[in-house]
Amino acid sequence: MKSHSLHFRPFIVAALGAALLPLGACADVSLPALFSEHMVLQRDQPAPVWGWAEPGEEVSVSIGKQEQKTKAGADGKWSVKLDKLSAGGPETMTVKGKNTITIDDVLVGEVWLCSGQSNMEFTLNRASNFEEAKAAAALPKIRMFTVLSGAAAEPQEKCQGKWIVASPETVPTFSAVAFFFGRELNAKLGVPVGLVHSSVGGTPIEAWTSWDAQKDVLELKFIFDEWDKRIATWNPDKAKAQFEKQKADWQASADKANADKKPAPPSPKAPVDPKIDSHRPANLFNGKIAPLVPYAIRGATWYQGESNADSAERGAAFRVQLPLMIADWRKHWGGEFPFAWVQLPDYANARNSEGWSLVREAMLKSRKVPKTGMAITLGLGEDKDIHPKKKQEVGKRLATWAFADVYAVASGKKGAKAEPAIATGPLYASHKINGSEVTITFTQAAGLAAKGGEVKGFTIAGEDKKWKPATAKIVKGAVVVSSSEVAKPVAVRYAWGKSPEWSLVNAAGLPASPFRTDDWPAAE
Repeated sequence: MKSHSLHFRPFIVAALGAALLPLGACADVSLPALFSEHMVLQRDQPAPVWGWAEPGEEVSVSIGKQEQKTKAGADGKWSVKLDKLSAGGPETMTVKGKNTITIDDVLVGEVWLCSGQSNMEFTLNRASNFEEAKAAAALPKIRMFTVLSGAAAEPQEKCQGKWIVASPETVPTFSAVAFFFGRELNAKLGVPVGLVHSSVGGTPIEAWTSWDAQKDVLELKFIFDEWDKRIATWNPDKAKAQFEKQKADWQASADKANADKKPAPPSPKAPVDPKIDSHRPANLFNGKIAPLVPYAIRGATWYQGESNADSAERGAAFRVQLPLMIADWRKHWGGEFPFAWVQLPDYANARNSEGWSLVREAMLKSRKVPKTGMAITLGLGEDKDIHPKKKQEVGKRLATWAFADVYAVASGKKGAKAEPAIATGPLYASHKINGSEVTITFTQAAGLAAKGGEVKGFTIAGEDKKWKPATAKIVKGAVVVSSSEVAKPVAVRYAWGKSPEWSLVNAAGLPASPFRTDDWPAAE
């Protein structure tokens, strides 16, 4: 036994010594999951590449005819910036330290971050025209990286995921909105498109915004107070006991349903420590956005808001939250990249009509943030399904904005008389009260018309704040609204409500955004 112990002593000492070395010491050069086979790099921008190695280790990154060199810092981290690359490929990227990493089939083109909740997560195989899209999906220049990692209490450096090349075999599990958006870009721009998809169903916007960006915002104090209370009262033993009882009750109900040949009720969800809950402020930013920074992107698209529309209070807060998150992401990336979102569609089963309307309004108001856009989706919703299937049109409407505002792709007309490209549906610009009539003007309203011929969807109110149905007509590109029941109008609303009546479209057939001219509290 004595000789046996002596034989292993050097090994034990070496192991203990290795455990005390700084993180990354004696480690091979490694990269984030984003830098892997089939990746797409952003064209015409310096592209950061980063990773980890032994402290002080020399690292080189080469692609095409260029090579960039650096040394890992004391913490084992290193980064370089590739000079601007032109669209094309495939290329091979080589990363060398004490070991060599070779990444094949690298394309250069347009890279977009696509994020949000379940309607961004919604997969192509659930979309209304899936079979048609699948049959035409042999599109090797479109790739998608889906972030598989979950929520985290602290910002993470790494995430899980891999790049997948679009094909009939792979696209069924792609984000439908992201795929259709990317397909439009690829077809019209003629360059590779990389889609970095990071979304989680049923999650609020505060979970996607960093902690420091929102923790001291007065309008959001009620959200943080709720989480402080939840964390302070969390008892894992009690939660486990409650779950076991719920599970037993569910099993009894499921057995009875099975005996009666009826569908079983949904099973209870296991309790989650609120500190790591995917709904807690910043937790999805930490786990699913922070690891992507500072990967070079052209811009971002966002489809979320349903989880912030369940009350008027939360709906009103969204007016602060959306611009806040945009600024937060831009700060982390270090640039004012373009950002567009999908305005909530019509949905009759929305839990709170005013909350749903206020989130839509917040999205409209957020258009004031520079370099932003919005896809208006009235007419694409389903009254009884919060996950409407017409995702191809959503992707097209996002792409319409991108072509007009990001890429300035010509509309086909030439010369001095060429009209500006339409980016979205008509947007409220101003109103003027003249006696019993209110005249509304719009931007993005070339060819303003009423779908079906009759202008519908307007209500009007006087000082008593009682809303009456209004008659409306289009006059010289504006809308004139009035009601025989309101002699002295003070406010007008259009398409206000969870599943409103609407009619206005522009020359591109895109619907006008819901709006109101008042700022009356929701209770009134």
